[in-house]
Amino acid sequence: MVADLKTDVLVIGAGPAGSMTAKWAAKNGAKVLLIEKRQEIGSPVRCGEGMSKEWLGEVGIKPGKWINVEVEGARIFSPREQVFEINEKHAGNEVGYVVERDGFDKQLAIDAANEGVEVVLKTAAVEVLKEKGKVVGAKVKQFGEKFDVRAAVTIGADGFESQVGRWAGLPTNLALRDMDTCLQYRMTNVDCDTRYCDFYLGKVAPGGYVWVFPKDDGLANVGIGVQVSQVKTTAEARKYLDAWIDKHPGYAKGKKIDMVGGGVSISAPMKQTVTDGFMLVGDAARMIDPLTGGGIANGCIAGKICGEVAAKAAQTGDSSAAFLQAYEKGWRARLEEKLYRNWLAKEKLCTISDETFDKIVDALQGVRLQKLSVHNILKAVHEKYPEVTKEFEAFL
Repeated sequence: MVADLKTDVLVIGAGPAGSMTAKWAAKNGAKVLLIEKRQEIGSPVRCGEGMSKEWLGEVGIKPGKWINVEVEGARIFSPREQVFEINEKHAGNEVGYVVERDGFDKQLAIDAANEGVEVVLKTAAVEVLKEKGKVVGAKVKQFGEKFDVRAAVTIGADGFESQVGRWAGLPTNLALRDMDTCLQYRMTNVDCDTRYCDFYLGKVAPGGYVWVFPKDDGLANVGIGVQVSQVKTTAEARKYLDAWIDKHPGYAKGKKIDMVGGGVSISAPMKQTVTDGFMLVGDAARMIDPLTGGGIANGCIAGKICGEVAAKAAQTGDSSAAFLQAYEKGWRARLEEKLYRNWLAKEKLCTISDETFDKIVDALQGVRLQKLSVHNILKAVHEKYPEVTKEFEAFL
């Protein structure tokens, strides 16, 4: 019989956001328990494995052996495959490093453990504990045995459509239009360019895009995300990806050595991520960029804020929703405006034709953007194709 436990901060889920939250709570003096339902952190990988890098120092992550390739930037391909190049600084959440995600996730858990976090594997939350409507921990299951973990603050970092969040009373279900279904192959013997992460737009991937993230010379992650509301079954995503590969000889000759699939949110930011005794972070809180599907940076940045607030709540003895507003305000000040603007852009981009995509990329040829934003892109397009930007007047 496993004895019940008591801790200051309980973090459920050891992905990047969970490990980052746990680390920063411990760094700020809290006793922290981090639980992960799987037996191995970071596996199976459900990620394109591309991410930006300028934020790493902000949250205390040092570049390590988990980096495969450092890219110069991104290439955006229109439906007729005209190319627009962007340097990595301006290319969004997906570009900078291509990584081994399982190695990255493990390193973040190591960093957390080195700060004093207790990491427990093969342990799943099965319900949250509540007293007078306040979350006071979770009932967990480990090797068939159930026991309670009581905590001053409980944090849901359990990913896409967070079950823990729903138990706590926060609505985490998504509409079909706010979900992408994704499929990715790791392919060898391909003609990828290790200088760039590549993105292909238009009807090749309805409501999303095809990506090629180079892992090494001749080795790349080749994947697709399609909007769930635009396909009849998730198997259609595979058909779209296979069709794209077949049309590109440099990839058609390649060999598939791995395949992963999953869902990501492409929604507007959640209206509420805290309640009494409880906070949501990372993918569980829909912090994924709705335009790119990238969530690692946002989850880690929010995780640092979440950990700091959780430690303070435990130390003061006040984990009310009112006190936890410091986290709500903190992550929104840092991330919300861009998330919301990119959601609006995603909503519009899902409706435009291949012809319009072609015009947008054509208009960007030779244009030097000081800062890559929806607003700046549309200003550049307006110079050449003013009729296109009529559809996007709200962004201008």
